[in-house]
This record gives sequence, C-alpha cells and structure tokens, in this order.
Amino acid sequence: MNLTNIPGKGFERHVVLVSPEIHWNTGNIGRTCLAAGAYLHLIKPLGFSLESREVKRAGLDYWEKVKLSVWDNFEDFQRKMEAQKGETVLLTKKGEKPFWSMPSCDRMFLIFGSETYGLPKKVLSMYKDFTFHIPITEEIRSLNLSTAAGIALYESLRHVDFSHFWA
Repeated sequence: MNLTNIPGKGFERHVVLVSPEIHWNTGNIGRTCLAAGAYLHLIKPLGFSLESREVKRAGLDYWEKVKLSVWDNFEDFQRKMEAQKGETVLLTKKGEKPFWSMPSCDRMFLIFGSETYGLPKKVLSMYKDFTFHIPITEEIRSLNLSTAAGIALYESLRHVDFSHFWA
C-alpha cells in the first residue's frame, strides 16, 4: 500500500537524512520508508557510496523501489520541496518536545542529522520551534538512527485510519 495513493487522502511522509554516515542505517531506513509508503531524501555529503552493496543489502531486494532523492545541500532540498515549518519536524536528542507530540498533518518532513554530529546548527535554527526527541535512559548516548527514524515515521502515521485497507 502506498499512502500517497489512498483514495481521497493526500498523505505524504518524507524522511530526510542530513549527511548520513553509515550505509547500513540508510539501507534500513530506505526499507522502512518503502514499507510505510514514505519518500527518502539524502542530503550530501554522504559518508558512503549509494552504489555500495552494503546499502543495497540492508534494503535487501527492495532498494530499487525506494522513492529516493539525493540533494547537494539542504537549501536545494528546501527550495525544491517547499517544506513549510508546520510540515517539518526535526528529530534530535536535545529536541524540546517528545516525539508523540509531533503535529499531525497530511504532508510531513521528518528530518534527522548524521550519526556522529546530529543536525547542523543552521538547520536547527531554521526550525527551532519544531524540535522533538525520543526519550531514552541515561544508560545510552543515543538511539540508532534507523531505529529513531522508524519510531518517528510510524508515530507520524498513528492517526491515519487504514482499517478499510486490511482484508
């Protein structure tokens, strides 16, 4: 099922990775996006080649079906996609609000930073009132990026009624 093809529904979900570094994470996120009917956007620089077999292996045989866009920089992405502040949420360890209080709108952009450095200050300042976190214990530094993306993506879909699509 593709969420953008639901009759009478205009749901779009976009997962945006700013400078991802680990190919396994990106492959796993691509697979999750495909499962949820979401788009995947990668903002350069990337810490790996998209041609690498590790990325494709993490996405298994689904990688070619992922709705993927690669952008030279965040400004190009923003200009072309016209992501509005009300449609955009930043997921970061130091986000102001818990992820379950994210807004619910038809078109959403879920933006994540790199595994090592997080989101650039410039991006954080653009959306400072739209930062969210996934609560974790003090026992760990952070969640794995692909885990965090999956949690946030499916939370963003929680209010969508899919009951009439299941046989």
